[in-house]
Amino acid sequence: MQDLILSVDLGTTAVKVALFDKSGELMALSTQEYSLITPKTSVVEGDVKTYWESFKQGILELKTKHPFSAESVRALGISAQGETLFFLDEKGVPLRNAIVWMDNRALAEAERLTAEFTNEACYKVTGQVSFDPCWPAAKILWLRKNEPELFRKTATFALIEDYFIYKMTGKLVSEGSLLCSTVYWNITTKRWWREMLTFLGIRESQLPEIREPGEAVGPILPEVAAELGLSPGTIVCTGALDQAAGAIGVGNIAEGIFSENIGAALAICSPVRKPAFHASRIMPIHYFGIPDMYMMHSFTTGGMVLRWFRDAFCDMEKTVGGMIGSDSYDLLSKEAALVPAGCEGLIMLPHLNGSMAPDVNPKAKGVFCGFTLKHQKAHFIRAIMEALGYLVRRNIEALGILGIQIGEVRSLGGGARSAVWNQIKADITGRPLVTMQCPEAASLGAAILAGKAVGMYGDIADACGKMIKVAGRFDPDPACREIYDRNYENYKQLFNDLTDLFRKNYE
Repeated sequence: MQDLILSVDLGTTAVKVALFDKSGELMALSTQEYSLITPKTSVVEGDVKTYWESFKQGILELKTKHPFSAESVRALGISAQGETLFFLDEKGVPLRNAIVWMDNRALAEAERLTAEFTNEACYKVTGQVSFDPCWPAAKILWLRKNEPELFRKTATFALIEDYFIYKMTGKLVSEGSLLCSTVYWNITTKRWWREMLTFLGIRESQLPEIREPGEAVGPILPEVAAELGLSPGTIVCTGALDQAAGAIGVGNIAEGIFSENIGAALAICSPVRKPAFHASRIMPIHYFGIPDMYMMHSFTTGGMVLRWFRDAFCDMEKTVGGMIGSDSYDLLSKEAALVPAGCEGLIMLPHLNGSMAPDVNPKAKGVFCGFTLKHQKAHFIRAIMEALGYLVRRNIEALGILGIQIGEVRSLGGGARSAVWNQIKADITGRPLVTMQCPEAASLGAAILAGKAVGMYGDIADACGKMIKVAGRFDPDPACREIYDRNYENYKQLFNDLTDLFRKNYE
């Protein structure tokens, strides 16, 4: 009987269910999109039933795309969004909608946590550089104040991965790669932050059992297996934060490797053996998807910048792409390739929604600087691509300050599909950039963790060696070094010089 691994990627606006064989081949993929509930700008919630039903529909669609026997699936792994919080009663039934990670209603509560504990303490204990409204601790404090009856009825506070594992196995467990950004879990002791729990008014008994990423939890409950069309012999495993799973899915499992993921956001991940704390709090520290490893991780505005530009100024490319059956982004890449490195002096700041670590400025905005009469649309397209390349280099530079030296970049996400953009990033960073064959890195990472957990591979490195296949390699062009070194310095100076202007104009 063929050994297969099922993985579920619990994303913000879609659930992806993927089926892999032992060699890492993606046998089938189902993407089930859903809408979020946003009655106010600061409120973002998710219907719990929708998450589960989307998962079920995804499994059904997989079976139509690639029929498989339930008994052939040995393990189920999970890649999950962080910070999305569930509120369960004593029977494990959700009491309300989940509060999604991007929900920003708990601003006052985040300020209260900052006043009580300080951002320095937050960083020292949890690895997160400051108390933010999106962290589950702030959400719980908000619930206690604004929905006190529901707060009293909540028997368990769970993250989305915890809830799915509970639904399938009946066991409430969680793991560190998601727990570290709750800011009520101590990243170095791997235990609950008791002083924080006391302040929030909750008990350890209201939280899941702490496990490691990539651990076998147990078989699917018979009645749930029947509901899902799976076997009760399939073992459910703890997974990892989506960005950690994505890093594992491209083989970024050792110190000195760096992965960048350009999707809607730009996310960077760099595994380290020990947490690299710094007095400047220049970079958040997360627990990685491999036990006793950590991850320097940050994210900021990414591919949404190019999407904004395409939607606002590139109707022709969208129309032509539709007529010839080509992706409009491919056409944008071809236009960018016609422009020389450095965009003939045009530089962009890509901060359409503020700037995150290592240069935190929530009031930062997007800027095009240095355009003249000779600059055409293609220059602006390439300037956006180069701006994201400068952001990648800035993160590598920040890691260097922490004593972490990067020798290679692994690329994933939508941005990795553009050979032009990959070459730009390699040239700007001065480091080789590698892409992988599997387009679903987070799903593959979850499958790697699950396969190792049930003994299909000796360890994570063994699993990566057998399941991950390189698609391409982009070496930096020495001819571009001088222009990109100069423009990178100009990019940093432009950001710094506009700091006061951002503050004055957007207070």
